[in-house]
Amino acid sequence: REWTMKTSIVFLLCISVFPGFSQGRVVGEDETGFAECNVFFPGQVPPEGFTEPFHVKICQQYNKEPRFATLYSTKDKIPLYSAFKYTKPAQNEEESWLVEPQIDDPENDLHEMVHEADVIGTVASLGANQALTSDYVGSGYERGLLNPSLLNEEDFQMATYTLTNAVPLSPSLSKSWHRDIGRVVEQALVPHCSKKDHLYLLAGAIPSSVRVKGKVSVPESLWLAACCDAPEGWSLGLVKKMNDENSLADLTVGELEKQLLAGVHLFKGSCGEDNQSQEKTEAILQAVSQIRSGEQVETSDNQEAKDSGLVRKVAGIIATPFIKLLELLIYVFVELVKFVFYFLWLVIKRVGGAVLDGVYSLWNGVVSYLKAISMVLISIPYDVGRVIVNIFLGFVEIVQDVASLTYRILSIPVGFVLHLAAFPYHSICAIPSVLKDMATGIGGTFSLVIDATAALLHGFYYLAGHIVKRFVPKGSSDD
Repeated sequence: REWTMKTSIVFLLCISVFPGFSQGRVVGEDETGFAECNVFFPGQVPPEGFTEPFHVKICQQYNKEPRFATLYSTKDKIPLYSAFKYTKPAQNEEESWLVEPQIDDPENDLHEMVHEADVIGTVASLGANQALTSDYVGSGYERGLLNPSLLNEEDFQMATYTLTNAVPLSPSLSKSWHRDIGRVVEQALVPHCSKKDHLYLLAGAIPSSVRVKGKVSVPESLWLAACCDAPEGWSLGLVKKMNDENSLADLTVGELEKQLLAGVHLFKGSCGEDNQSQEKTEAILQAVSQIRSGEQVETSDNQEAKDSGLVRKVAGIIATPFIKLLELLIYVFVELVKFVFYFLWLVIKRVGGAVLDGVYSLWNGVVSYLKAISMVLISIPYDVGRVIVNIFLGFVEIVQDVASLTYRILSIPVGFVLHLAAFPYHSICAIPSVLKDMATGIGGTFSLVIDATAALLHGFYYLAGHIVKRFVPKGSSDD
């Protein structure tokens, strides 16, 4: 399985171009539970008590069919649990990691999980509410699946490789978790739940304050809750601590619920926990104890595997150096492909940018030239009209000046003739006035002489009288 998972990396670039990969749907608040994914819970009733606003319900789908359900924490960037039913697992696994765009951007048009590389730059705030591949690169943690692919059939396997079903696990812990869970389910749980009944599984994680790159929460512990939906049903809980990869504690579902959030109920009616058969419970716990101690549980399904175990171990020891070498070659090949891809992208980007800049400059030059030509062509009629108007106005001014000069030249003799013609009239008409003025002057002079003579005589008379009065003696009044 390890070799298959690691070698499948080389096929990622090819796989991403084929349609039909895992589809997921974020369940809206107005839908009950996990919508069509409610079938993965006993009685179609999801766990209760997970009510935080950052808990997002996802119905994980593949080829438009529900495959399992996930409750995702956008605060911790990890799933709190994934719910699924046991199916006959497939032998081959292909690893192809996907993301859920609607968790980060509910307004986008994507209604299914897609490859992360296909939506970079097209989904707003990608990675704001969910973990991305870049959060795991160089961190020392692997993307550990809560719903292990090894417990699913082929179509279901491909649907499990989504980052909304992964938590940060160290390589050794990831290996230990999937190994123990696989053995417990296959060897302890499945043999005690008949094929006509359904084995419901809840695989979950308890977040801690430790975060990868300050973003993705590293689980404090991992847990598994199983429910066999049968007339004589039974349930079981398992817990693995992060600080001890070899730990695997079994407990009742009720005891497991107390380690989770307050008020949490995982299965409807606790899946018959109060009425389950004590004998069956002891048989299951004994099988779990054997698995925990490293023993192989004897079943008809694994007897053949036990017989060939020694052969596989010897083959594994011989093949390990070749597998490591192959892993190194695959890693080098993948890095080389990535380098070539990035180099070609850089070259295309630079060349394309230069070509686009040249086309843009050429277009601007053509537009400017056409604009200048258009302005010149438009201005030609205007300039011609203005010249014609100026010529006409100049001609009018010349005619006006000639007329004015002619008028001034002709006005001199005409005035003289008119004045000369009017002179006899004014001369003859002036004779009566002159005679009148002469008569008036002569009369005035004569009157002035008379007045002057009278005044002179009056003066002499007055003087003589005054002298007589001064010197002649006064006589009678008669005298």
